[in-house]
Amino acid sequence: MDPGVRIGVDVGIARVGVAASDPGGSLAVPVTTLARDAEGGTDLDTLAALVTERAAVAVAVGLPLLLSGQEGTAARLTRTYAAQLAERVRPVPVRLVDERLTTVDAHRRLRDSGVPGRGQRAVVDQAAAVLILQAALDAETRSGDPAGEIVSPGRKPRRKARRP
Repeated sequence: MDPGVRIGVDVGIARVGVAASDPGGSLAVPVTTLARDAEGGTDLDTLAALVTERAAVAVAVGLPLLLSGQEGTAARLTRTYAAQLAERVRPVPVRLVDERLTTVDAHRRLRDSGVPGRGQRAVVDQAAAVLILQAALDAETRSGDPAGEIVSPGRKPRRKARRP
């Protein structure tokens, strides 16, 4: 594993959770939650600035697959978001990593730690981003290869065919 900060991203309809690793790439911590700006892209600009500020060497974006492993609407929207991000942070690689159930897990962990339901809304996206990034870091440590599927900037995101 190459040294350097990695950024984790949980893309939602209303918010984008962001996490970052330590420079050694072993521990993910929450950074911020951005308001999603689907029309203006200010969230993408802020995220790209964070990648630059932290001199990140990679970005892991959670891909919300269905439990069956197929891609639904949320996954297609995330692929588009990741391609737009890859364009802004080039040459830093952006990878899509499986994030099934991370938001559910984040809610459970926050509840178990005593964060009330109303308080969870503000930090659940960051917590999900931490889970996404930590899973990617752990997979990279185990295998020696970056986790996930590389996103090519400037190209239309590929769409996986749905199974009947």
